[in-house]
Amino acid sequence: MSDRDKAFFGHPAGLKTLFFTEMWERMSYYGARAFLAIFMITPVAKGGRGMSDGETGLVMALYMSSVYLLSLPGGWIADRFMGQRKAVTVGGIGIALGNAMLAIPIDALFFPGLAVIAIGTGFLKPNISTIVGQLYKPDDIRRDAGFTIYYMGINIGAGLSPLIGMLIAQSSTFRGMLANNGIDPNLCWNIAFAIPAIGMVFGLVQYLVGWNALGDAGLNPTIPTDKKKAAADVNKLQMLAGGLVAIIGGGLVIHYAVTPISGKLLGDVFGIGLAVAAVLVFTGFYKNARDIDEKKRITAMIPLFLGGIAFFAVFEQASTTLSLYAERIVQREWLGMHLEAVAYQFPNALFIVVLASPFAWMWLRLARAGKEPSPVLKFAIGMVFVALSFVVMLPTVGVAESAACQTKGADGSILPCNLVSATPLVLLYFLSTIAELFISPVGLSSMSKLAPTRLAGMVMGTWFLATAIGNYIAGRAASLSEANGYGFLFKTLIACALVISAALFAVAPLIKKMMAKGPNAPADRSEKAEPDPLPAAKARDKD
Repeated sequence: MSDRDKAFFGHPAGLKTLFFTEMWERMSYYGARAFLAIFMITPVAKGGRGMSDGETGLVMALYMSSVYLLSLPGGWIADRFMGQRKAVTVGGIGIALGNAMLAIPIDALFFPGLAVIAIGTGFLKPNISTIVGQLYKPDDIRRDAGFTIYYMGINIGAGLSPLIGMLIAQSSTFRGMLANNGIDPNLCWNIAFAIPAIGMVFGLVQYLVGWNALGDAGLNPTIPTDKKKAAADVNKLQMLAGGLVAIIGGGLVIHYAVTPISGKLLGDVFGIGLAVAAVLVFTGFYKNARDIDEKKRITAMIPLFLGGIAFFAVFEQASTTLSLYAERIVQREWLGMHLEAVAYQFPNALFIVVLASPFAWMWLRLARAGKEPSPVLKFAIGMVFVALSFVVMLPTVGVAESAACQTKGADGSILPCNLVSATPLVLLYFLSTIAELFISPVGLSSMSKLAPTRLAGMVMGTWFLATAIGNYIAGRAASLSEANGYGFLFKTLIACALVISAALFAVAPLIKKMMAKGPNAPADRSEKAEPDPLPAAKARDKD
């Protein structure tokens, strides 16, 4: 083994390049996302956009779900036409450019900026992980450890990201510093958006500097040797591009020449499209099944798919409803510290790091004792913790919905009351992190074990689709709290999580049998099977 092959903590030198690229990308994505909803509901007089909760939730729904949807064509285009290396470069440029557009104080660039970030993330996110895997030979025993190191880059980037909002976007000290130097203090938001852009540029520079360290990993696309299949791929790409142009162009013509298209209508149509896509995916799986056994296993994937949607719909409230809740309702002082609302995006990353080793140790001990829960049971238990995470918030609802916390200013925006202790919110993130460690690592794994081998690639896309739908629902849920109060939303989320949990508990024995019979399963897939070697590290890669 050459020195270059073990130059980074005993791993290939290229892992260092990918580690820091992903660290900067996650800091960029989470950095802007951490304060994005707060920026949108902030009054125009204070530098925000003055949007309602429902409008803000709609934008977040379209933005966050698009990130995952665009990972599907982003991965396919890289596989067939660009190679993963070039796709990561294009994606990084898109992310930096999109954040730079948000940093420019021109209102018309806001939505295009979000779109460019989503496109960039769609190219970078699915392909950089693929390159990590290609650094190792299939039988290299360092592979799992290498991914663990790589995912720590994700955790570091996600953990540092709230500091951007804490120190720049929402800092009264920073606003005062700008004012004292004759600069409009409202530009703090634009400067906060510029930080992720600069961070992604740093990531791109070190990626290009370390390009040669990657060897041949992700360098060339996989072009079919059959010329007909290669031509068919080109036709698909042309149809995809043509379809997007037709949809966007047609929408613009209708909006400006016929009748304006409201944001709500756009959001509703997008949601219907996601639902139709889910139905078509499973219909296609079912029609392509070769026998009864395959049809049963494909049917068994549906509860996991729905469970994934439910999990992300509740979990991703962090960037929508809970972000606004922290801004308006939660006290600024906690444990002797003054914390801005965006700081409460940090506990999840902290708890992931703290709980990672205990969870790995627990699964190993249970596996050796033959008592480790099956993947579906882990999923069901995780949904119970999802429900509990919002149960702890119920005692705060009375204060949150009181007249003192519903007072509106002259511009119609809700004025912060900051009357509720931060302790319930921190406890919510603690419980939701436990749920994440139960669910996120096993969701895709379980579905891939059920899927026929020839459809394994499509399963990754199916999980991305579940994630997209969950994020869409999370964004649209903000309108529920706006119209019916926090109590209604929290109780709805609790009820849905418990229903999904009960359904998973009910079907767990059946799915366990189906997984044991699957072509990807070992002869004995009992609960004594070895645990996932990356249960905690993979959890952060829910994006």
